[in-house]
Amino acid sequence: MAKVVAIILAAGSGTRCKTQLPKQYVYVAGRPVVMWSIDAFRNAISGIKTILVINPDTKELWEELCIKHGFESPRLVSGGSTRWESVKNAISTITADDDTIVLVHDGARPAVDAETICGVVETAVKCDGAIPVVPVTDSLRVLNTDGTSEAVDRSLYRAVQTPQGFKLDKLLRAYNVPYRTEFTDDASVMEYAGYKDLRLTTGSPDNIKLTFAADIQAIENILKNR
Repeated sequence: MAKVVAIILAAGSGTRCKTQLPKQYVYVAGRPVVMWSIDAFRNAISGIKTILVINPDTKELWEELCIKHGFESPRLVSGGSTRWESVKNAISTITADDDTIVLVHDGARPAVDAETICGVVETAVKCDGAIPVVPVTDSLRVLNTDGTSEAVDRSLYRAVQTPQGFKLDKLLRAYNVPYRTEFTDDASVMEYAGYKDLRLTTGSPDNIKLTFAADIQAIENILKNR
């Protein structure tokens, strides 16, 4: 397998989750969410290097949690005001071969499995980038500018997950493009920068992103049943 570096993004405030702590530090199945996320990569790929992007204001909290749980922290990088800035900060610190695969993962997806992670790596070495996806199960409608809407064929759409994987040299070049509000993930940055060979890989319905408080129980059930 290629050399791999995983960037775990955990600098957000998680306001939609409405918890006292930022959602990446909420306890699920006995420990903070982001610890599960980090260990998912450590367990999936032997010797993987990991980078944790956090809000500097939570650095002391994170260090206390690591001591409490006997957890080895990855190298820390300060996050920015946007997801884009946080990723840019992290990749600028990587010193590795250009062929190194960089995985960018939302720290609030603690139930990602090894199959999803390894599938992204195996695909990313052959193209401009790999994106794990799952089929859309809800009915979809597109909203028109006049306020009307119409049904669309959901079989043509996929829900995007992380980690997304890219070769380091291409990712660095893509992140030299000035920030745009439509950059919602790394694939959108790569696409705007001209990298079109972005291939879809098989994601997992268990790879839930903790967004709302109701997601906590669902994630806990997944982790406890593994």
